[in-house]
Amino acid sequence: MAASVLLDAYGQPIRKAELKQEQGGVTTRGVRQPVGRHQAPGLTPGKLANLLRRSIDGDPEAYLELAEDMEERDLHYAGVLSTRKRQVVGLDISVEAAGDDADSVADADLVREVISRDEFQDELVDVLDAIGKSFSATEIIWDTSEGQWMPGALKWNDPRWFTFDPTDADTLLLRGENGDEPLKPFGWIVHRAKVKSGLTIRGGLARAVAWTYLFKTFTTRDWAIFSEAYGQPMRLGKFGPDASPEEKAILLEAVSSIGTDFAAIVPASMTVEFIQSEVSGSHELYEKRADWLDRQVSKLVLGQTSTTDAQKGSYAVGQVHDGVRQDIEASDARQLAAALNRDLVVPLVMLNRGTRKAYPKIKIGRPDEQDIEKLVDNVVKLVPLGLKVGMSTIRDKIGIPDPGSDDVLLTPQRPAAPSAEEPETKKPAAHAALPSSADAVDRGVQDIIDDAWEPMMAPIVAGLEDELSAAKSEEQAKAIIARRIETMGVTKLAEVLARSAFAARLAGEAGEDL
Repeated sequence: MAASVLLDAYGQPIRKAELKQEQGGVTTRGVRQPVGRHQAPGLTPGKLANLLRRSIDGDPEAYLELAEDMEERDLHYAGVLSTRKRQVVGLDISVEAAGDDADSVADADLVREVISRDEFQDELVDVLDAIGKSFSATEIIWDTSEGQWMPGALKWNDPRWFTFDPTDADTLLLRGENGDEPLKPFGWIVHRAKVKSGLTIRGGLARAVAWTYLFKTFTTRDWAIFSEAYGQPMRLGKFGPDASPEEKAILLEAVSSIGTDFAAIVPASMTVEFIQSEVSGSHELYEKRADWLDRQVSKLVLGQTSTTDAQKGSYAVGQVHDGVRQDIEASDARQLAAALNRDLVVPLVMLNRGTRKAYPKIKIGRPDEQDIEKLVDNVVKLVPLGLKVGMSTIRDKIGIPDPGSDDVLLTPQRPAAPSAEEPETKKPAAHAALPSSADAVDRGVQDIIDDAWEPMMAPIVAGLEDELSAAKSEEQAKAIIARRIETMGVTKLAEVLARSAFAARLAGEAGEDL
């Protein structure tokens, strides 16, 4: 195959002409209908077991319809599932360049431009539909109007429109008017939620929640019947022995109306009594069962119950469960980032800038708890010692984007140039700065400061710069300096100090004042 042909991650050739045409969406012949059937009404254990079995055998449509029904009908499941999706979408999204060279930085800037679109976070919610249904397929609608390949939209497609290749029961296929067809390379973001190992269709949360949903449906239905039967007192109408059939009908209508309209009229010869029912059971049984089932769903979806159900000691329980929830959040974030890097970042860079040995990566997660001030301080200290640090790495760490070509750049302030009267190299004032009362000792010290410090320190620092340049960390640099202090030569220093002391003593014996 020619080297110019682009290949996707699975070795399939990229046909750019096909990418300009939408592959998914609603079909005119009804193969992909906009509205599906509802499986929740009349759901029984037998019906549920049957549609779950059919989803594994290659017909997942009924199961996916039920998964949609559960999100619409079970408020608790809808709430916790939405929390899990939107918590991931609300995390920080960053782009890490593949290197510090100009091409790598430009590649990363291109990806940043795409994820900065206003619609991007809402599109990620659609991609995360896979958490409940086990997979999602989002078509990339490429926009080439300005000569670049840019995602004009990431379009959600109903999971009912897809099936799996019967050969491996895992390769996703799009239902088409001419049969099932493979997804075109570089045209789709396919996200598979890895809630559990196994076939993709068995990996979503909806499969486990389905049984809880069924039992809760039975519970709430029985609860409604109980409330209807025992929530109001029985209305008993009494009529006399001479009442005609018409009067009896009037009395029955009146008693029935009291239950709905709370008002009725009856002849004076008739009476209506309200008899308080003696309930042997209690509605708390149904409430406790429904709450227990909701807690099981919370454990599955969020990994904990403390943030959704008020319990004794819920604050302490929340502290214990908070780490578990973060694990689930981090796992969802990693899986989402992997899908975006494979199906969005690589096609984006390859179509616009060509193939690369390494591509930029999208990172999704909470920011590291890192002391930025300490990081910058360490870099300032170690870079002069030879530590090599990538500029893009530091920018990513401190959250500063790469500057644009038109940006006004901040530069370090340079010292002012020396004036004509002022020499370029200016030594500290020597004897002129000393007071008139300075003696020979003061003068000797000043001489050391002015002229003798360079030859005095040369043997001590000889070779130190080379050693520090080879240091790879601040700890190694500190160790080198400590070792030099212990073993450094001090011969010249001792000689200068001895001469100064001797001169000061002679001046003292001779009575020299200056």
